[in-house]
Amino acid sequence: MRSIWKGALSFGLVNVPVKLYSATEDHDVGLHQVHDADGGRIHYERRCDVCGKIVPYAHIDKAYDDGERTVVLTADDLAAMPAERSREIEVVEFVPNEQIDPIMFDKSYFLEPDGASPKAYVLLRRTLESTDRTAIVRFALRQKTRLAALRVRGDVLVLQTLLWSDEVREAAFPALDETVRISSKELELSSSLVDSYASDFTPDEFVDEYQKELRLLIERKLEQGDAIDTEATFGEVPEKEEGGGEVIDLMDALRRSVESARGSKSGDAKKATGAAAKKSAGSPTKAPAKKSASKSSGTSSAKSSGKASAKSDAETDAAPAPKRKAQ
Repeated sequence: MRSIWKGALSFGLVNVPVKLYSATEDHDVGLHQVHDADGGRIHYERRCDVCGKIVPYAHIDKAYDDGERTVVLTADDLAAMPAERSREIEVVEFVPNEQIDPIMFDKSYFLEPDGASPKAYVLLRRTLESTDRTAIVRFALRQKTRLAALRVRGDVLVLQTLLWSDEVREAAFPALDETVRISSKELELSSSLVDSYASDFTPDEFVDEYQKELRLLIERKLEQGDAIDTEATFGEVPEKEEGGGEVIDLMDALRRSVESARGSKSGDAKKATGAAAKKSAGSPTKAPAKKSASKSSGTSSAKSSGKASAKSDAETDAAPAPKRKAQ
């Protein structure tokens, strides 16, 4: 990774030199636009309305237009602003972790200690952990003043920029102003449905199916061209059932959902049990060790009779197993 910003994290009189790294990256397949008739690539040109020339990005400034006047802001103008010149991440306050609404989270960045000793960095990290608090900080990045939450992730300090309060829209939906009666039975069934899906979140278990299928589609088209058989590539796609509208009988829908979830779990359990039983049945059973030939014939006869009886009982007990396997 390459750092995108370098400065110091400050709280009180303590300064922690740090480097800033992007914590996330885009895994989407890169696509560009082409002309459907001949496959020619589509380009977007930065053309000047006054002279008609295509302008290189290095010669483009920014401007504000209020409808009557235009103010041009050069790169030097923007770089001269005090907030942009600051190389400091200032801690404003420490707040309880649960007070930050996740809707305000924007971009995530890793902070790496940049000084000769990481002691101040580790001290701040441990302090946040022990107090269950998040630091609210201010800093400037890419010509914008940022508000951010500084928190701990493993052994690393993570900076998550926050949206400003006026950037979060207010959700005002008239339908939610109506009084809705929820019966105890509906709540009970809904809770049962939640329990049937209950699990621990493991991010690695989830994959981006669309990007996976897109890569497969590209691979097949490279091999087969436009003659690709999508059904052979992706399998038969079942038609979606019509519906998705308002649920008329909520109780019935909840009840059937719970039964379906339980049936699915029961089926998975039976498969696991069946697989274990099949594995056990397939394992060879060690036969009892043969007795020495030097033993007396009477003893051998009695033991042989006992073996035959035991063998007969074992065969009787084991007889249903092949039958179940055949079914």
